Amino acid sequence: MMDKLLFGDNQFFGINHMSEEKARAQAMRFQETDAILSVLGSAYDAGIRTFMCTTHDRIGEIVEAQKKDPKRWEGFTYYPCMPYAHKYANAVTEQGMVGALTGFMPDDGLLKTALTGTKALATKDVDGIARVLIDMEMKMFRGQNTPVVFIQNVFTDLLMGMGFHSAFRVFHDHIKEKYNAEPAYITMNMPMLLEVLEGQGIEKPIICSNINKIGFRMSGGFDAYLDALKSGRVRAVAMSVYASGAIPADEAIHWLSELPGVESLVFGASSRGNIEGTKALVDKYMGTS
Repeated sequence: MMDKLLFGDNQFFGINHMSEEKARAQAMRFQETDAILSVLGSAYDAGIRTFMCTTHDRIGEIVEAQKKDPKRWEGFTYYPCMPYAHKYANAVTEQGMVGALTGFMPDDGLLKTALTGTKALATKDVDGIARVLIDMEMKMFRGQNTPVVFIQNVFTDLLMGMGFHSAFRVFHDHIKEKYNAEPAYITMNMPMLLEVLEGQGIEKPIICSNINKIGFRMSGGFDAYLDALKSGRVRAVAMSVYASGAIPADEAIHWLSELPGVESLVFGASSRGNIEGTKALVDKYMGTS
């Protein structure tokens, strides 16, 4: 069972869908790890225990900082979202191909991972390459609680658009078998992805997508989303619930709470007031986690 309210990380890395100026200001504010930890502390103190985050390099710094103070972060949970492609491009530029790959490989099985990856490349074993890449992405979370692992929407929708649907099955099986976690998917078109996943034998998947009262960025059509939710075939995580500020918070969460199939809401905030306000509304309309 997922928590009702998940804390996202867009605000930490200069992502704002309505304002480039605000995005730049946030990127400047969160240049230091302590600034991110301070906001996460506010979320933790408000009763939010799950951080749905990319595999950005800075998240590795957050994990290491929290490891040094386990009492402060007791019960803190990560939902990794992979891959974060820019870090690979940057690492190759700075360290070269071999140095970058070595740095990302899990320390506990460096030789095994290297041999596995080399063999996979030599034999053009796409499934093997995918598993090695997943292990590289998960390296920073070793020893942490990661019960749900997502594929980022850019990658999900690219695989779906290319018709490379079997990749979802590879991801699904590897996350379950190696990490004892639930595989999950972020997309901009939930109804279409649901059909694709079911075609791979993946039943009642966890899918994160835009779900809001005005249909903002709900690719595939508002009614198709409602039909999928009502069918009981999906465990939905709602994002962009406020439609980037177009819907008042109380109205947005009240509406969401009456939808079937929505297990969680993910949101990003950088102020204690906004965090506590959202938590109070979710508790009021959706119940405590």
